[in-house]
Amino acid sequence: MNQFQEVFQKSIAARNALFDEKHQSAFRLFNGFLEGNPDIAIDLYARTVVIHNYADSPAEGEALVHAASEFLLKEFDWIKAIIVKTRKAGKDETASSQERAPRGVTAEEAEKQAKNGVLIYGEKPDDRIREYGVWYAVDLTMNRDASLYLDTRNLRKWAIENLRGKRVLNTFAYTGSLGVAAQAGRAKRVVQTDLSRKFLNVGKRSYTLNGFPIHKKDFQTGDFWSHINRLKRANERFDCIFLDPPFFAETKRGRVDLSQNSTRLINKVRPVIEDGGYLVAINNALFLSGADYIRSLEKLCEDGYLKIEELIPVPEDFTGYAETRVGALSVDPSPFNHSTKITALKVKRK
Repeated sequence: MNQFQEVFQKSIAARNALFDEKHQSAFRLFNGFLEGNPDIAIDLYARTVVIHNYADSPAEGEALVHAASEFLLKEFDWIKAIIVKTRKAGKDETASSQERAPRGVTAEEAEKQAKNGVLIYGEKPDDRIREYGVWYAVDLTMNRDASLYLDTRNLRKWAIENLRGKRVLNTFAYTGSLGVAAQAGRAKRVVQTDLSRKFLNVGKRSYTLNGFPIHKKDFQTGDFWSHINRLKRANERFDCIFLDPPFFAETKRGRVDLSQNSTRLINKVRPVIEDGGYLVAINNALFLSGADYIRSLEKLCEDGYLKIEELIPVPEDFTGYAETRVGALSVDPSPFNHSTKITALKVKRK
């Protein structure tokens, strides 16, 4: 435990410049996979701390959760809430969650609650963060993720800086943060599409926070494969498409498997991208090496109708810093700096 406290304090010190005066920002406080303890990761959303307990035996991870919580509350008196997400919740954690849950909650519901997040300190978590001058709504216990991906912060900045006057399609939008960034960058039109209306509603709250107009027709719920087919039939074109699918998903219309068929996904959206437009592809397959992935992209570029324009790095707070990084990813991501591999491709049409 003393070793954990040492590496944790070192990671906090390395991120000192990321703390803003009003405590509105969001970033990773500790990446245990790369900074000294793979059983835990800790994120900050405004004044709310989210602790991910990744331990194979979650009960053993609770000691780390307690140590981290105790240190943070002692170090930062402005913290208002702490949430714990237990990624491998089992019987013990389910029983513990049931004890805290209202009467009538089933074991399955209690397990889901443990994975989605349990408030262990404070009364109400934050519901928004501010990044590069843009507000993003968050719902930190809505599901296993915390509703805003911190590893794509640099991509949101890229969208703000590069998409003025552009028509943008955000596929697999989740809570729509990439589309919100495009809207903040004064895109001409932003279409957000996801299978879940619940997630898209968080994106609408982000629009409201920023004073952006909400056009209901631009928040579209439905299957990715069917949606792209409809756009093709309608001969619609976009200047930029974000392709940020989950690692694995399957519907009646098609399967997403980023370790196997990322090329198919890219080829699926190419016909609806305008000449000279961007295709921003994100692949977060942990066991797909950067070298293998870049080779697959280079093969796609051989016909001259795609070009690798830019590799967008994951922020250092997510990868760990030179002075804090003590571990390595399971598979080498280079030339990317993380297993979340982000590429901006330029599209040329025939």
